[in-house]
Amino acid sequence: MRILVVHQNFPGQFGRLVSTWATRPGWDVRALGRDTAPGIPGYGALARYRLARSAQGQQHHPYLRKMETAVLHGQATARAMLQMKRAGFTPDVILAHPGWGETLFAKDVYPDSRLVHFCEWYYAASGADVGFDPEFPSTLNDHARIRTWNALHALNLTHCDAAVAPTQWQRSRHPEVFHHKIAVQHEGIDVDRLGPDTRASVTTPSGKILRAGDPVVTYVARNLEPYRGFHVFMRALEKIQRLNANAHAVIVGGDGVSYGAAPADAPSWRERLLLEVKLDPARTHFLGRVPYDTYVRVLQVSAAHVYLTYPFVLSWSMLEAMACGALVVGSDTAPVREVVQDGQNGLLTNFFNVDDIAAKACTALEQPERFVAMRSRAKLAVGRFSRESGIAGYDALLRGGAVVPVAGCTSPVPAAICHL
Repeated sequence: MRILVVHQNFPGQFGRLVSTWATRPGWDVRALGRDTAPGIPGYGALARYRLARSAQGQQHHPYLRKMETAVLHGQATARAMLQMKRAGFTPDVILAHPGWGETLFAKDVYPDSRLVHFCEWYYAASGADVGFDPEFPSTLNDHARIRTWNALHALNLTHCDAAVAPTQWQRSRHPEVFHHKIAVQHEGIDVDRLGPDTRASVTTPSGKILRAGDPVVTYVARNLEPYRGFHVFMRALEKIQRLNANAHAVIVGGDGVSYGAAPADAPSWRERLLLEVKLDPARTHFLGRVPYDTYVRVLQVSAAHVYLTYPFVLSWSMLEAMACGALVVGSDTAPVREVVQDGQNGLLTNFFNVDDIAAKACTALEQPERFVAMRSRAKLAVGRFSRESGIAGYDALLRGGAVVPVAGCTSPVPAAICHL
């Protein structure tokens, strides 16, 4: 099997898959990423592309700037593919995240290769993330820009041979006419390596040591921003600390912006919210971005893990928190509801209800014995997102498994893949 994995920020979602495939006898697994992609330590089959020029944004209509950038990415990756082809490499399958335009011209270079697209998100002016938060209302201009941005995603779906979305929710956001192409398969997390650890501890920047069993509230996001409910969490944390004098908060995440916009009146959302709420600095611990092992220990010491998200892409961190046996206090939004059953394997709350978030977190801190069984069920619930499950599903997808209706699924997807 010859595979080409394409991701601007390689490995992105595909790291564990590539690491597994690359060890298989007879498999030739190559990768293509931008010159800034981090790569995988010890993996030497990554080719890099560089854009020929930057987008000339000011010379074009603002609605079209992303499309111009996509074309530049598509041209750069096509040139890199042509070099691979001249060197004798023709993949059986191209697996790609096409969200930045990388595979716009892949079929022109490799017309006979099976092209599988990772369908992470399809934007809409209503019904999902845009306009969800009344604190940040959308405008007609936003709606028009989003509709134009989706031209790239629609085009990607027309020329791929198959596609995959990590969750039913993410698949559902794509136009129904393409649903027959999109299988549902999560890439998988290391469920078997994750779990509760009563000996876990975290040393905060101030030197305070927090241990499993302590009244610790945790919050994790790639970047601390409204899309992941950081503004709501901070307001809830103020109430949590007022209600429980022993509660500590451990917050993991950077000060950048992954989604949405930066605040207009502060360098970061963290600094913006710290101006608004009154927190006890001795009990509020910002760790920034941390190594994976530290991140896992944060989840293992958690008595209440607050996970809030707009109706958007589901974070791996929520699944990994559940795998660690953490009690998730999650927003009652579509991506979370797909995994968390309120009162069974976690607690759901209205995204905007600061009082309810605080009350549920405090109950978890003060009555941990009530949630022992719920934590165990959380660990079991994410078994379906295991790394082994992800590899098996992607294997079937690469080989072009037939699309058939499967019991328990709401729509036809490959039989070997449908276990979400």
